[in-house]
Amino acid sequence: MSAPVGGQAVGALQAAPLDSAEIGRVCAVAGMLQREMRAWSEEYPGLFSAKPFDAALYSTLTLASAFSGPWSQAADLRMANRACLWCFALDWLMDYLATGPEEGRETTRRCLAVAEGAPPGAGDDLARFLAGIRAELTGLPAFAALDHVWREDLRHMLDAMTLELTWKTEGVVPDFPQYLDNADNLGFSFVFTTHWIATTPSATPSQAEIEAVRTASAAVQRVIRLLNDLGSQERDTSWGDLNALMLGRDREQVLALSAELAARARELLVPVRACRPDLADYLERQMDFCAGFYRLADYWGRL
Repeated sequence: MSAPVGGQAVGALQAAPLDSAEIGRVCAVAGMLQREMRAWSEEYPGLFSAKPFDAALYSTLTLASAFSGPWSQAADLRMANRACLWCFALDWLMDYLATGPEEGRETTRRCLAVAEGAPPGAGDDLARFLAGIRAELTGLPAFAALDHVWREDLRHMLDAMTLELTWKTEGVVPDFPQYLDNADNLGFSFVFTTHWIATTPSATPSQAEIEAVRTASAAVQRVIRLLNDLGSQERDTSWGDLNALMLGRDREQVLALSAELAARARELLVPVRACRPDLADYLERQMDFCAGFYRLADYWGRL
């Protein structure tokens, strides 16, 4: 089954289509996840009170998670959803509310300290939410082996967001390769690594598995960075954000590149499928879900 974006296929799903009963079950899981996500947002009203955090945002984020792992129970996707919601709070603070790169660097400092195990500061809901995520992860078998990956992905995301904030503040327009190389600002790999830790029963994933999964995750993230831009051009323009379509590439060129990168990502999923077929399928389904989703919508609500 193809996953077209604006008429161009990003690739073919490896798995068979879900039947109606399976779709119903996945939607039920998404509903459970949505209620959890809404409850988490109510714990941190300072992070999630802005209008763009509307009901559709919670609904579509949890649908993306559930359909990417249709074999999963709600508990299996809990940590991915917590990390995803946290990233949306971070994105709002860094992309929309931050006044300049110094504020971005301070946010980075606070978050990395918490990721190392430091307690969050008083009144710092962003750090408190991250500390809660870390506290849950530390009790899982694979955390010791993958903790360094989780912290590196967090640092890469924070640094990439700060770089984009610097570009915006200083009026710098990066070229297209620079922009795509900064795809860590999307946060996909950080969320995926959280999911990876949460769904790894072994305390010691092999080094070959770690390298294969990280390489594939980064490749998928680049694809989703471009797919996101296809769906968020109008919002990015109104919010003052960068977008691939503002950097000398038209829609058809971005579509063609996303298809090329998706084909490469599928090649990189082959060794992942040999050791962790569940993670390979999850990554592929995430990519293909986004290919369909961003044809019509963006996750964020209106200001």
